[in-house]
Amino acid sequence: MTLNATTSHTVGPYYHIGLTWLNREDLTTAATLGERVAISGQVLDGNGEVVNDAMLEVWQANAAGKYAHPEDEQDKALDPNFDGFGRVPVDAEGRFRFTTIKPGSVPGLKGTTQAPHLVVLVFARGLVKHLLTRIYFDGEALNGDDPLLACVPAERRGTLIATPGEHGVYQWNVILQGTDKETVFFDY
Repeated sequence: MTLNATTSHTVGPYYHIGLTWLNREDLTTAATLGERVAISGQVLDGNGEVVNDAMLEVWQANAAGKYAHPEDEQDKALDPNFDGFGRVPVDAEGRFRFTTIKPGSVPGLKGTTQAPHLVVLVFARGLVKHLLTRIYFDGEALNGDDPLLACVPAERRGTLIATPGEHGVYQWNVILQGTDKETVFFDY
């Protein structure tokens, strides 16, 4: 008997099975503490074509800067009305929009402080594994001191910064590859 190698599996097109029950475009409830923000954008491939089957998974701290996770042992208030997690699918045009709260700052390595940010995983067909990136907020005082943002070349940092747009909705796009506008993705 001869065994043949099989092709690599990707996270799509069937990744939706078993994941969609966690989809929600509003990560807040009426009782969630903090400043509500909406973030919208589009997922595009390296040719500028829409990726219409992507999904974003968002993880973040609450308004006080504490994660709803047992390993976060900070002496900060835990908001029982906010778990800091959501999955957001894109529409047929690759667009997404979700509502959350602006997170507080969290500790970084070696006594540093991280600017308010959202951790985002990007899933889509053709990806061997999901991609990891972050969303920072334009104008945040701590952006200049954020240790991870400082590791990104200055000319690429804009791909991680959500900017206020119409009606106060932050704009942030995911560009998967190929241009100088490609979103910065992190190894982990």
